Amino acid sequence: MRGPIRRRVLVATLVAALVAVVVTTIAALTLVRGVDNSAGRDALAAQVQRLASATPAARQAVVDGLSQLGDQGVLVALVTPRGAVAGSASAEAVPRVRLELRAGRPVSTTVRRDGRSYLVEARPVAGGGGGVVGAQDASTARTLTPAVLTRLAIALAIGIVVALVAALVVARALSRPLVRLAGAARRLADGERDVALEPSGIDEVADVEAALGSLDRALARSEGRQREFLLSISHELRTPLTAIRGYAEALRDGVVPLEQLPEVGRTLEAESTRLTAFTDDLLALARLEADDFPLQEADVELGAVLREAEVAWLATASVGGVEIEVDAVGPVVARTDAARVRQVVDGLLENALRVSPAGSRIVVRAGRAEDGAAIVEVADGGPGLTPDDAAQAFERGRLRDRYRDVRPVGTGLGLSIAARLVERLGGTITAHSTPGGAVFRISLPRAGA
Repeated sequence: MRGPIRRRVLVATLVAALVAVVVTTIAALTLVRGVDNSAGRDALAAQVQRLASATPAARQAVVDGLSQLGDQGVLVALVTPRGAVAGSASAEAVPRVRLELRAGRPVSTTVRRDGRSYLVEARPVAGGGGGVVGAQDASTARTLTPAVLTRLAIALAIGIVVALVAALVVARALSRPLVRLAGAARRLADGERDVALEPSGIDEVADVEAALGSLDRALARSEGRQREFLLSISHELRTPLTAIRGYAEALRDGVVPLEQLPEVGRTLEAESTRLTAFTDDLLALARLEADDFPLQEADVELGAVLREAEVAWLATASVGGVEIEVDAVGPVVARTDAARVRQVVDGLLENALRVSPAGSRIVVRAGRAEDGAAIVEVADGGPGLTPDDAAQAFERGRLRDRYRDVRPVGTGLGLSIAARLVERLGGTITAHSTPGGAVFRISLPRAGA
């Protein structure tokens, strides 16, 4: 059934009430009819017993002069010792009733005749010699049923009305907090934050309210971080753009001496490189969020990937006076994308070279975890990470904003890109500090996984 919950609760309550009415009516009718039949049979048996205890002349007078006993339509008949029957209840004195009477046993039974049921009571007369048979239409014997049915119908009608009123009250009580929740959700969708929610006394609705409140706070935090990130990126983009624009205006106006042109060219190249790094990182993040991000999975020997990265970064490391060492004993094979693993390692090496002072060493390892997963570690010689740094290392721009005035920082996107790449590869990445610096650990699916 489609429609608002108020209508559903109302219809469900009415259906339940009607089912209860039908079941109650059937049970009550069965009970009342049983009681009515028992009462009618007891009354009939008492009359037949009195007649059986009367004198033969009195019994004969009843049968000869009357067709029934009392005002309830009781038919009577006499059964002789030889089984002959005389009286208005002759049709109900069926052979099995006569047989029982001739044997001196009382009879209490029901006989069907002409589509009707008759209550039949038969008692033998004292001293033997037949007996008395009384019969009464079962429908006329039910004196309680009509009155009870009338009162039962009134009571059930009152019950349905009360159920309808209760359903309206319950439906209103249930729908009101849900309507408020829907309104709060729409306000959140429209961009409003810190939406106040009126507490509800319904546990399930209170759970939804708590979840909606958590969503509200999470959205506020996420949007706050996005604003901080955009402000940071805007600042970083503005700095090189300002330099490029200033030198471009100076070149246009011819105020740059010829001997300074190489220096100006180097400055423009450096600032352009910074802009390229920012845009490349932003594009990488955008691609990582796409559903069709390409991966070329195969069995990859990680030691070979690390040695290729070592060769590529040796020149940069030697300029900074930093040593790079690859520690990969034996083949370490993972089921992954070699190019993407190299991209992650390059990002971690760039980050390590930025924070490692001259004379320090960067160690890149490949190995196996206890569960068989392939492991890659990049350990730098920098200042290390606090527990809070390690917990937030892969959030965009968090460490950059925290240490931008303390030590060299990058775009703030490199570790976030590394974390998303590893996630896409089906692995995990963690960060922790050691006495000699920081260690970034990558876990990748083993070969054949």
